Amino acid sequence: MLIKVKKLRENAKLPTFGSEMAAGADLCACTDLPIAITSGTNEKIGTGIALEIPEGYFGAIFARSGLATKQHLRPSNCVGIIDSDYRGEVIVALHNDGSNIADHIIEDGDRIAQLIIMPYPKVAFEWVEELSGTERGEGGFGSTGTR
Repeated sequence: MLIKVKKLRENAKLPTFGSEMAAGADLCACTDLPIAITSGTNEKIGTGIALEIPEGYFGAIFARSGLATKQHLRPSNCVGIIDSDYRGEVIVALHNDGSNIADHIIEDGDRIAQLIIMPYPKVAFEWVEELSGTERGEGGFGSTGTR
């Protein structure tokens, strides 16, 4: 599948895969100046690109594992969603979960998140009086145990 990418800023980078079998393509920051993300805060980081995602698919923005585990940076909403009808700039809101006093600095070209293009079924919703029964029933939040 080919995804069309529009370059919105001269220093924008095309999403790239870190390895041949990588599921997620790296998204890079596109910024004129470094952006500081203070512990416990969020910053919106532009990528300088817009995407044309085919109908029936969406773009899912996930944390980069190394950035999240080593530098405590993750998407603010945990998983971002890019709908197929959105044509604006892809922006990643990053949250600094670290407890350090020092800010984390994002520079132009830094890999800040990963993008996976995923299919979804088109569904509709309707009100009903009853739902079908299951063995689990209404049990939730740990009701199936830990092992």
